[in-house]
Amino acid sequence: MSDSRAPRRRRWLPVVVCALALYVIVRAADTPQGEKPPAGASASTSPPPVGSTTPAAPAATSSSSYDPAGYVSQVRARAQQTGVRAQLLMAILYNESYKPHDPSFERAWQKYKPDASFGIANMHRATFDAVKKGRDFAGRRWDELPDDRDLAIEAEAWYLHDLAAQLPATWHASYTKDELLALGYNTGAGNMLAFARGATPGSQAQSYLDKLHANWAKAARAVGAG
Repeated sequence: MSDSRAPRRRRWLPVVVCALALYVIVRAADTPQGEKPPAGASASTSPPPVGSTTPAAPAATSSSSYDPAGYVSQVRARAQQTGVRAQLLMAILYNESYKPHDPSFERAWQKYKPDASFGIANMHRATFDAVKKGRDFAGRRWDELPDDRDLAIEAEAWYLHDLAAQLPATWHASYTKDELLALGYNTGAGNMLAFARGATPGSQAQSYLDKLHANWAKAARAVGAG
């Protein structure tokens, strides 16, 4: 007697294989903007309301052709707008380019992992919703980030601006301002302030900082920094 369940199992096989492939690709790739805080860390943000202009952005391209350097005009414009160093904006885009940035892929993955980040700057919903308050993109939605790369860069720039506003005038740790802002982008404001006070980064934060150092010269060449 033939087993009528066999064809049914075969029909499900491609779905299972596809899900496993997505899982393997992005399993450890989705960098959260936050990690377990060091001792004494607290999460806080205080974005001041400031308006902005919006430079034209190229249409989103497939993940295979994405290169952060292709968005140098947007990076420069947003850096000037927010007072954040263009080299830092670009270096973070390189840091965050580890996974495919195809809108269809991002949305498919988000169905498997609802807390996944969106856009070329890998921003989470809560971060985007906090950063956009009082800004010229306050009416935009987080789920628009995969399709609008300039919006992703604008949100990235303002988040770094807001992190910078929370740094003390001086700190005793041996980190530069850009290093602390990158750590804050990856792990959150509370952790950034803890690192400024001398806390030791965890493995995730240290790996992010190492990537920033590796991408720093490339980012400088992309934006034409001296």
